[in-house]
Amino acid sequence: MTPTFTLSERTGRWTLFSTILASSMAFIDGTALNVALAALQDDLDATGGELIWIVNGYLLLLASLILLGGSLGDHLGRKRVFGSGIMIFAGASLVCGFAPSTTVLIGARFVQGIGGALMVPGSLAIITALIDSSDRGKAIGTWSAATTITTISGPVLGGVLAGAGLWRFVFFINLPIAALTLYGLSKVPENRDDNASRELDFPGAALSVIGLAGLTYGLVTLGERGIATGVQRPSVWIALAASVVAFPVFILRESRTPHPMVNLNLFRSRTFSGANGITALLYGALSGGLLFLPLNLIQAQGYDAATAGLTFIPFSIMLAILSPWAGGLVDRYGPRLLLTIGPSIVGLSYFALALPGLTDGFADYWLTYFPGVLGIGIGMGLTVAPLTTSVMGAAPTAQSGVASGVNNAVARSAQALSTAIFGALALVAFSFLLENASEDIVLASDARDQLADEANDLGNAEPPDGLAPATEAAVERAIDEAFVDTFRLTVIGAGIMCLLSGALAAVVLRKEPAVDETPGDSAQPPIDESPPVADNVGA
Repeated sequence: MTPTFTLSERTGRWTLFSTILASSMAFIDGTALNVALAALQDDLDATGGELIWIVNGYLLLLASLILLGGSLGDHLGRKRVFGSGIMIFAGASLVCGFAPSTTVLIGARFVQGIGGALMVPGSLAIITALIDSSDRGKAIGTWSAATTITTISGPVLGGVLAGAGLWRFVFFINLPIAALTLYGLSKVPENRDDNASRELDFPGAALSVIGLAGLTYGLVTLGERGIATGVQRPSVWIALAASVVAFPVFILRESRTPHPMVNLNLFRSRTFSGANGITALLYGALSGGLLFLPLNLIQAQGYDAATAGLTFIPFSIMLAILSPWAGGLVDRYGPRLLLTIGPSIVGLSYFALALPGLTDGFADYWLTYFPGVLGIGIGMGLTVAPLTTSVMGAAPTAQSGVASGVNNAVARSAQALSTAIFGALALVAFSFLLENASEDIVLASDARDQLADEANDLGNAEPPDGLAPATEAAVERAIDEAFVDTFRLTVIGAGIMCLLSGALAAVVLRKEPAVDETPGDSAQPPIDESPPVADNVGA
């Protein structure tokens, strides 16, 4: 039996130290990179499709392997797997920082996702296994507070580094954090689930990777190449067909294997299924909708990178302030009301982000983008704790760890797929809108063809060479207007998803006992609650 420790004991303190640092490393990487994307695009001359893969390369592997990573920790030792994930994540971060091209960067981001899948499930699992139940709530609360601080500081850090031309340090900063984490982990004892089956569901993991990778590749390629050109590529049809086959085969396997990666019996609970549906809609909307906000602020609205990072602070502050308060309301009123109101506020706030056109930069922020960013923070502050409570309360006590892993996988998969879908739609929409916005500008046919090719770069598109100053200015304004309109479409789509999420909560959620009231220790790790703005590329 694994011994437990209090937070006053040396081992307890090292346990908390190492798990907080590892989570912080992943969260900082995510939130900082999101703001640094514009600088990265300039430096590496990345297309819009490549930007989407830089984000999704990490999310795709993380979403696909996170359940397997948690299972490996239970079988082989949580400390061993956790430490392996940290080393893989740090090594891939080093390659990302030195990447000479987008191809190398995307490849390294895939490897980062593998490291994250081994690292992310272990953080709270180790706290749960090693911290005594009398201190476990305090430990998890401390972990949550620390990760909230990194959520707030990440965009600011990313903006400062990008503004100074140092976007590569978004990755390099992971190296000293990883070294400190591994040192702290060396003071922590090994722990595992002695009752876990010896069999691992590798076929299930492979099927989930094929399904997600095929769908993501197909959608991004269709968007990047254009629908007419994309459908002519055999690789698109092969990827989409593999995805269509892999998902039902995955479900069939999980329903029949004695040792599934996902216990489908959990979905017999109406509340559990409904809460995961809410998670998919809401987190997908946040990931896809907020992906283009920094690019809009920097490339179209004229914000510098550091200032663009600061614009996310109202979101993070409201999330940190309201989450504990909302958690208390759940005990009194239940989760349904809050999960109806919260996502609805987020949806309406997304619509508010669609209202501004071209502005005069940060001077106009408070009357243009601030209300929407603030509203998203308020809505998410009302939503995160009730959503966690709904998922964990609907699962048997003995399977609460599995329930947390399933919800994590749902959130990450929704982020990866929504980034692909929103990205593909943005690429198609921007090309169409740019063509319309430039219709009244007199351009030679070769210049118009060059402008059409530039549409793949989204807001980073450049006017054709050799234009007269007045014509060049008109083309630049057409590019900005087309990108703002593209951003509007993405946030309107995200807003609709959020409203559907709130409606689903109102219809589906109810007070329902857990599917199995097996006695046991109820202090289980909560679901990873980091907001998806952090998780475009974070854990």
